[in-house]
Amino acid sequence: MALCVQKEGKNSQMDSSKYVRYTPEQVEALERVYSECPKPSSLRRQQLIRECPILANIEPKQIKVWFQNRRCREKQRKEASRLQTVNRKLTAMNKLLMEENDRLQKQVSQLVYENGYMRQQLQNASVTTTDTSCESVVTSGQHQPNPTPQHPPRDANNPAGLLSIAEDTLAEFLPKATGTAVDWVQMLGMKPGPDSIGIVAVSHNCSGVAARACGLVSLEPPKVAEILKDRLSWFRDCRSLDVLSVLPTGNGGTIELIYMQTYAPTTLASARDFWTLRYTTGLEDGSLVVCERSLTSSIGGPSGPTTPNFVRAEILPSGYLIRPCEGGGSIIHIVDHVDLDAWSVPEVLRPLYESSKILAQKMTLSALRHIRQVAHEASGEVAYGSGHQPAVLRTFSQRLSRGFNDAVNGFADDGWSLMNSDGVEDVTIVVNSSPGKLLGGHLTSCAAFCAPGGGVLCAKASMLLQNVPPALLVRFLREHRSEWADCGIDAFSAASLKGSPYSIAGSRFGRFAGGQVALPLAQTLEREELLEVIRLESHGFTHDDGVLPRDMYLLQLCSGVDENAVGACAQLVFAPIDESFADDAPLLPSGFRVIPLESKSDIPTGNRTLDLASSLEVGSGVTRPCADATTNEYNLRSVLTIAFQFTYENHLRDNVAAMARQYVRSVIASVQRVAMAIAPSRLSPHIASKTPPGSPEALTLARWISRSYRLHTGMELFRADGQASESVLKLMWYHSDAIMCCSMKASASPVFTFANQGGLDMLETTLVALQDIILDKVLDENGRKALCSEFPKVMQQGFAYLPAGICTSSMGRPVSYEQAVAWKVLNEEECPHCFAFMFVNWSFV
Repeated sequence: MALCVQKEGKNSQMDSSKYVRYTPEQVEALERVYSECPKPSSLRRQQLIRECPILANIEPKQIKVWFQNRRCREKQRKEASRLQTVNRKLTAMNKLLMEENDRLQKQVSQLVYENGYMRQQLQNASVTTTDTSCESVVTSGQHQPNPTPQHPPRDANNPAGLLSIAEDTLAEFLPKATGTAVDWVQMLGMKPGPDSIGIVAVSHNCSGVAARACGLVSLEPPKVAEILKDRLSWFRDCRSLDVLSVLPTGNGGTIELIYMQTYAPTTLASARDFWTLRYTTGLEDGSLVVCERSLTSSIGGPSGPTTPNFVRAEILPSGYLIRPCEGGGSIIHIVDHVDLDAWSVPEVLRPLYESSKILAQKMTLSALRHIRQVAHEASGEVAYGSGHQPAVLRTFSQRLSRGFNDAVNGFADDGWSLMNSDGVEDVTIVVNSSPGKLLGGHLTSCAAFCAPGGGVLCAKASMLLQNVPPALLVRFLREHRSEWADCGIDAFSAASLKGSPYSIAGSRFGRFAGGQVALPLAQTLEREELLEVIRLESHGFTHDDGVLPRDMYLLQLCSGVDENAVGACAQLVFAPIDESFADDAPLLPSGFRVIPLESKSDIPTGNRTLDLASSLEVGSGVTRPCADATTNEYNLRSVLTIAFQFTYENHLRDNVAAMARQYVRSVIASVQRVAMAIAPSRLSPHIASKTPPGSPEALTLARWISRSYRLHTGMELFRADGQASESVLKLMWYHSDAIMCCSMKASASPVFTFANQGGLDMLETTLVALQDIILDKVLDENGRKALCSEFPKVMQQGFAYLPAGICTSSMGRPVSYEQAVAWKVLNEEECPHCFAFMFVNWSFV
């Protein structure tokens, strides 16, 4: 690489039009420095000239220009690569949309033809109504469903018979994947695009329930098939999947006989199991197909295993069509078509098993999201501040979900048994004296679980809720833990991670005033799932009149908190974890699950704020259309399932059971109280929930911040289209620089009260945990000195510029910024309300 630069310094007597080239040795030396520090300081550049004799004839200004040009080329290269990637995505998505448009045009043509045919038949029927000698024309013109063909039983030892079933499954699956065999309706809220989840549709008027999704990923078809076939890694309701037999086929494919068990979503229903044939093969166009169907008496094939307390459900021809994409990557078509035997559950719960939207969220979208997440992680663009690899964090999420499902279902083969009731059937108590079956290889790292004469106890209950949005309820439970949790119970649960839990008989639960700090670990691309560590500060346990205050940690998984996600299950699961946060730490999950029983109206709900900016549309792959406030009315039911797990010693089992039963009842009462408070009013359903006392609305605060910046500096913070407050708020929220607000308390350190998305990303925190972060912990020593020196200027003239520096995120990562601006935020009465900071061009070091 050779660059032309104008020679200066001692060669200034030369003609200014003369240029010199860097030698390869000089370029190599500069590249080595660039790889270590792309933006060296002036001192570093001078040091470079002194240390490298080959650069002695080059002026420091020329080296500065070289680094500027090098950074510019690097930026252009990254931008060109990004645009190429976006172009490939748009090309593939355009192809997908053209296919979808072609399918819809054919469907419209078919409907027009059928409409004309029916009109003609109705006209003929009016003429022939007196003809009773034969079947009426109307009846003969109706579509009669074809009976399911009865196949003779085919033995498992007959590969030809199984291959015949596999080919029939493939023939029935492909029309579903291409959208021609089922009447598909696009799922509400899903918008195609290069960054969207894809095209999602649900079935309409078909046997069973079905969902279909099409999407783009940057993985090759064989890798995609491998991931999707590992259903345990992405389908959270899958308890087990056993491949009992594998048969190769002559065309290079494989036939597998599979027995799968799935969890029940609530304590009020039974779990399901499936006996299926899975066929993997390639097509002539290079596509890869993985299709599956249940083996029943009507289909033929061998009979599968049966398990007590499981209801046999049926998978109708379903699977994955994976097509290679030009330039790399794959186009995936996913179809899930099942019959979950809804008649075997109580009538009130049948919507759980009859809703294609719930199926789309739990299976179809989960598969597509998992593939996209793995592809995103493989690209190396994911940065986690916890020191754990993405695969480890995914494993934590899976273990939390699986442990909660095990507690809700309480399978006998896992060692669970039912305890006698206290006469009231609202809370069920089950015990497990063999926790090794639950914790497996993670058991040995915790001495409390290994102690003889102990076990695990679970108190669980389910209840129906009316007119309470599941996402809103779970979000409130997550953000306001003090409204329902008891810190003494938390301390007892955390004690199980130590050598031995405290005994209940001689101890008292203590309540310590302490804060709750959320430390984000990971979140999925569409932000529908968040993994975090909750630090409960200054909680403790009293024992023998001694107080042992300490911080406690919970590993927490929150999902389904998007109010616009139709059919999504909202869930909050947490487990105490040791501060060492080891990869193999034992987890004993507890939590809440809220599942909608009835679909929402087609009109999306309006925004409801719980904090300053929860009403903002933040980073999702789905559209969030605005709703008319006059039509925003909830009329839905949902089922809430609660399960809490505790360890016990045999001689204290009854005491722990009584404590757990009483605690779950108190939690139920708290949740009912919360549900009544946040439920939309029947008289005024469009009225938003109240904001915290003394805190302005998000729209008002955004206007104050923008107006104060313009008043003090004479410049616009951003240029809004019109003066609408909503436009100002969104512009501030999506501003590229980090904007934050701090309190103005003279008696205490300034505490952050608000931040835009850039500020939350820089601090690596959430809006909930933001108020637990003080300014002194973020700024380094130089930053604090600069702020102290400029503080009088902020108070007198209203603003001040702070030099470039380094600050620290809540996860302890250093963050550099080129400049910071501090200014006073004035309210409507021109009185100081808070301080605002803007960190310009920040980046993680």
